[in-house]
Amino acid sequence: MEEHNYDTDATWKEVLLTDEGKVYIGVYVALMVLAASKFILFEAGIGYWGLFTGLMVMAAAKTALIVAYFQHLRWEPRILTYLYATSLFAVLLLMAAASYSIT
Repeated sequence: MEEHNYDTDATWKEVLLTDEGKVYIGVYVALMVLAASKFILFEAGIGYWGLFTGLMVMAAAKTALIVAYFQHLRWEPRILTYLYATSLFAVLLLMAAASYSIT
């Protein structure tokens, strides 16, 4: 997506009606739906592990949307995405090793 140079006199409606504005509105709506679906998941009466799994999947989806769109990682070179993914994997591996050593 290309950067827009908005006129300083542009109204918020003009900005939101651009293609970029529509993408951000869609992401915001998706984040709100994921947040509201937590309540539905809690009220579903599923077991602990089902609830845990559902919440982790929703948290990962929300994190991916925020990182990709609001932190603009989607439009960065792919090498940065791979770098961040490798760093995340290393942190998760260290956390697993630390929790294993505690028990």
